[in-house]
Order: sequence, then structure tokens, then C-alpha cells
Amino acid sequence: MSQAKDTLLDRFGKWLAGRLQETSSGYEPYTPSDAETLRRSLEPGDVLLIEGNQRISAVIKYLTQSTWSHSALYVGDALPQPEDGSERPRLIEVNLGEGCVAVPLSKYRTYNTRICRPRGLTPDDRAVVVNFMIERIGLKYDTKNILDMLRYFMPAPPVPVRWRRRMLAFGSGDPTRAICSTMIAEAYEQIRYPILPEITRAPGRASAQSTFSRQEILHIRHHSLYTPRDFDLSPYFQIVKPTLEYGFDYKTITWSDRLAGTTGEPAIER
Repeated sequence: MSQAKDTLLDRFGKWLAGRLQETSSGYEPYTPSDAETLRRSLEPGDVLLIEGNQRISAVIKYLTQSTWSHSALYVGDALPQPEDGSERPRLIEVNLGEGCVAVPLSKYRTYNTRICRPRGLTPDDRAVVVNFMIERIGLKYDTKNILDMLRYFMPAPPVPVRWRRRMLAFGSGDPTRAICSTMIAEAYEQIRYPILPEITRAPGRASAQSTFSRQEILHIRHHSLYTPRDFDLSPYFQIVKPTLEYGFDYKTITWSDRLAGTTGEPAIER
């Protein structure tokens, strides 16, 4: 990624990037995780998927047919505590226009999220992945590739299913990395950790069942074609749910009908 220059074209590109990052009205998460529970459940190297509410998020979710439009890598306490006493940044992500940045967990406290954990990761390889992301903090986008960004202004582009992933990787400019999962996939590529399964027809092993499926997997071999959804689908990443990590007893749930009955109000009939 190249350093931005203060040219007219670049300023126009930054304006487009800003428009794509405008939030959509009416977004309301179903079950956002408690911030402290989420922090305790995460481990360095985990991928945090986010259901974004920006204009670009709607396009990514449509093209990938997925809930998840954004992803970030959790690095734990690898980054220093800010001198001003603010919250320690524990996530590294790539944003359109902004580039690679470190942000605190609280940024996504009101969003639906999902933790994807690579299984069997060795401490040394975990350090490689975390350091790969840390070393790229501060890299900026080249926002002069206007065509790369203009495609995101169509919330539901009339593109056949087999071309949708390719549309996300259209062009050769850095704005393609608006799909932040590409840098995370590149980090795991450094240690040769798989994200989606290899294609094989050997007896007793998983295989893609259709020509389209096999082509799709072949296409996403390169890190530039990975999307947030792929970490969710990967058989090598475990889905971790914070509400279940430290014990869950459904008997302790206070339901509204029972609560009404204890306050003298009639319970809700079923």
C-alpha cells in the first residue's frame, strides 16, 4: 500500500471512502456480547467477525451472502497502554480509506460479533500472526483507484452468484482491501495455516461436490479473495460463544412472564 498524496484525485477518493463508511440508520443488534465477557473469551490470534452497519457493509453482506461484513484480529496485550489512560487497543483491522489501525474492543460493543479461533495454533505461530498484523499498523490506502470504490455504491449489484466474490476483488488497487479479511488471511498464510479445506476426491475425505464449489475454493486460495464469511465456514476455525465459555445455566434466566408473576401482575399466558 502506498502513502497518500494530497492531490485532487486523492481528495476525491477520500471523500468517496467517507461516503462508503457512513452508517445506515435503523441498525439494532440482536445479541451483542457483554464487553468484559467478550474480552475474557478472546485469545491472541482469534478472528472477530462483525456485522457492520456502514454503506459498504450492505454490499459486502449481499455479495458474500453472509451476516458478516468486517473482521479484525485480536492481539491481546501485545500493544502498549495509551499514555492518556484510554482503553488499550486489542484489535487490528483494515478500514477503507483509513488503512491498518489498532482499535479497542469497545468499538464493537453494540454490534453482533462472532469469535473464530484457529485450532491447534502453536505459541510461535500465534506470535508470527500477531506480529505480522502489528507491523502493518499505519499502512494507508491509495484512494486514487476510484473505480474500485464506485462498485460499492450499488447495494445489490445484479451480478451472478459465481462472479460475486470476484467482484469483491475487482481491480488491482489497494481499496480492494476494504475486505479486511484479506490481510488476516495473508497473516495466516505466513504460517501455512488453512482457512478453507483443500480440494480432494480421495475416499473418506471431504471434497467439493460440484464444479462450481471446486472452482470457488480454487479462487479463494489467494489471500486477496478471502472474505469474513470464510473464517465462519472454515472447518479449522472454532466458533467460540462468550455466553457459554464460563458456564451457562438456563435455569437462572429470568423470563418476563415469571417476573411479572412475582410483582403481583398477571403472568403472560402461553
